[in-house]
Amino acid sequence: MNIFLHICCAPCSVACIQQLREEGHAPTGFWYNPNIHPFLEYKARRDTLRQYAQDIDLPLVELDDYGLREFTAAVAANSDARCSWCYARRFEETAKTAAQRGFSAFTSTLLISPYQNRELMCEIGAKVGKKYGVDFLPYDFRPRFRDGQEQARALGLYMQKYCGCIYSEEDRFSNRRKKQLHKLHKQQAAQAAAEGR
Repeated sequence: MNIFLHICCAPCSVACIQQLREEGHAPTGFWYNPNIHPFLEYKARRDTLRQYAQDIDLPLVELDDYGLREFTAAVAANSDARCSWCYARRFEETAKTAAQRGFSAFTSTLLISPYQNRELMCEIGAKVGKKYGVDFLPYDFRPRFRDGQEQARALGLYMQKYCGCIYSEEDRFSNRRKKQLHKLHKQQAAQAAAEGR
């Protein structure tokens, strides 16, 4: 199956692409991350992905939009809820572009991170997939997270220090905040599992 793969960064893509290819799929990468700031960080991640995609013969589609103003305007009133806006914005554009380019399914490398809210991403992915007539594939790449990160380091890929937005950059300086978010995501996952979602 030809899968349209939203890619947040090259390091997170390593294990995801390997798994999809091992399963016989032919992924096409999609770069669209208007949440990443500042611009030098955005550029470092984009350029690293461009080179990595070339190195592994991965077709790559880019919507190169450094969206600082849109992002800050959308989340300024409630920065703690920024992740839902971020997932929705990126997945909406991924589903729309997948449909326009004739793909029947899409997924995201965000699903490899143990620090992201998987349940929320899957909910949003299914919703926008239905809207555009493409299937959202709720892969659980998380078991391969550590291995993928180790491979990325071995390859010399640029390894970012935070999720991407200016608020997550701020959070990386606060271990307390990181622990709170990780605990919240674990609680949400346990609640979703208990409710059978």
